[in-house]
Amino acid sequence: MVHRERVAFTSGGDTLAGDLYLPPGADGTAFPAVAVAGSWTTVKEQMAGLYAAGLARRGIAALAFDFRGFGESGGAPRDLESPVRKIADLRSAIDFLATHPAVAPGRVGELGICAGAGYAVVNAAGDGRVRSLGLVAPWLHDAQLVEAIYGGAQAVAERREAGLAAQRRYAETGIVEYVPGVSTENAAAAMYGPFDYYLDADRGAVPQWGNRFAVMGWPGWLGFDPIAAAPLVTAPTVIVHSPDAAVPDGVRRFHEVLPARKELIWQAGGQMDFYDQESHVEAALDAVAEHFASTL
Repeated sequence: MVHRERVAFTSGGDTLAGDLYLPPGADGTAFPAVAVAGSWTTVKEQMAGLYAAGLARRGIAALAFDFRGFGESGGAPRDLESPVRKIADLRSAIDFLATHPAVAPGRVGELGICAGAGYAVVNAAGDGRVRSLGLVAPWLHDAQLVEAIYGGAQAVAERREAGLAAQRRYAETGIVEYVPGVSTENAAAAMYGPFDYYLDADRGAVPQWGNRFAVMGWPGWLGFDPIAAAPLVTAPTVIVHSPDAAVPDGVRRFHEVLPARKELIWQAGGQMDFYDQESHVEAALDAVAEHFASTL
């Protein structure tokens, strides 16, 4: 049976809460280990924990954790989607795994799902301790794709300006402006539309998830370009994606300029099928676990 160990570690002076999933027979055994990063706005009880548990069943220790400002972790502002802060937290997660007695020395990797893939890519590009990289349904965008996704240059500029105004307000008053993370009614939501995974309590609408997005996060998110980090990634990489999932052109661009040993696996399914639908998750887990077993 997989063992879940409640853990805590620090990043930027704040305490992060995590769940370390250990394979059966963990007593005294050191395993290869992977830090798991889920989609934007999410907490460890969503897809990150699901994938971490699945990796542990396949013999790989895996850490799902709440980034600063999310879930049970400390840090402020709350619910701020900050690529810079999240990448730093991933590096702190690698610090934690690298010194844990259940982790085999030098055998640490990363798994990124959706937006977490971009954060994992950038951290792997700058941290040689990341020996292997797995990306599932990765959201990888650049400036051109951002404009295509968010309605053109003017719409992107408006979101960016709203974020900058929210940053100024926070600096002056300490007040954080929020919009829903997901909504079918509020067009200002970070994700506007019938995104069932986040709206269904039997799927991703878990009690630990706050469903809110700090408006001040827009400039950092819109300006984030993980594709630009691809040439710096040396860790062997496997990518599991679908032509019908989010931003497949970003995956193609990333894969084309990635110099590391690489494998791109196309599967069927929509973006959020990879978050919790059993057939999609299990197939993705089989692929990334095989990759980690051979590269860690």
